[in-house]
Amino acid sequence: MTQRPATTDRRNEQGAALLTVLLLVAIMSVIAATALERLTIATKLAGNSSALDQARAYAFAAETISIVRIEDLIERDRARTTLEGDWQGRTNRLPLPGGIATARVVDGGNCFNLNSLVTGQNVEDLKVRPLGVRQFTALMEVLGIPPREAAGIAASAADWIDSDSQPGGAEDNVYASLPQFYRTPNRMLLDASELRALAGVTPQIYATLRPWICALPTSDLSPINVNTLLPEQAPLFAMLLPGQLTIETARQMLAQRPPAGYGSLDAFWKLPAVAKLTPNAEVTAQTKLTSRFFRLDILVELGDAELTEQALIDAGEQPARLVIRQWGEAG
Repeated sequence: MTQRPATTDRRNEQGAALLTVLLLVAIMSVIAATALERLTIATKLAGNSSALDQARAYAFAAETISIVRIEDLIERDRARTTLEGDWQGRTNRLPLPGGIATARVVDGGNCFNLNSLVTGQNVEDLKVRPLGVRQFTALMEVLGIPPREAAGIAASAADWIDSDSQPGGAEDNVYASLPQFYRTPNRMLLDASELRALAGVTPQIYATLRPWICALPTSDLSPINVNTLLPEQAPLFAMLLPGQLTIETARQMLAQRPPAGYGSLDAFWKLPAVAKLTPNAEVTAQTKLTSRFFRLDILVELGDAELTEQALIDAGEQPARLVIRQWGEAG
């Protein structure tokens, strides 16, 4: 038998040991790199969370300031809310340490209230309101949505909200047959975005409707303030009198509004442009001189963090109160 030299065995053992050490070093490097990456991510997330918490605190402050200004606007003249003071849509800037906050207030009632498709306030007693359905249909038509589609969407929206399950446009039987089925809520909408779930509402149709619709916390007909409605919002007035008033006539009428607004609804309805129209009592009562709801849009930019808030303020009674608040964030 030939005996292998001891030096060869030692070299083999040293080679194996070196390979083991190199393998351990490689494994430890991978573990260290992974741990460092996770630590970096955790640190970044913690920093973002802290920045967003601070941004949210600043948004609350901007919200409080804006509500006080809305109360001042209402108290200035409780008989009418006008555009005097250039408050509508104006961007108010609030410098912050390391960033800035901006706030915009607009009349939150100059929109089609989707909840006006029904009458009643209790979940058990919501019934379809034909006038609300007609107004929604008329709005869609003046926005270029074909009449047949407009009528179908309006009927489906009313079915979505009303308390019963009798199909007028689309009830549970329609949505239950979808691949991802769901049921109609049979309650008032909390946000206009819920309209996207309705039968017939395509992304294109929703994009067309979004600037014109809202979900106010009441089933009252859309409270159109003739003292704050802008000329470019003429479709919202034309929808009140379908077949009687064109968008262009409504736009001209709003553009000729006195700077101080109208002192009475009687004075408004006696204008030459509208005197020949025949609104019913509900539509006459639907037009307002004052505003109850205001929409507040806040953007807080703090370092790399960005936070948005959209709120609805009810100034029907003093002090004004927050109805709903929605957050969004990026960065």
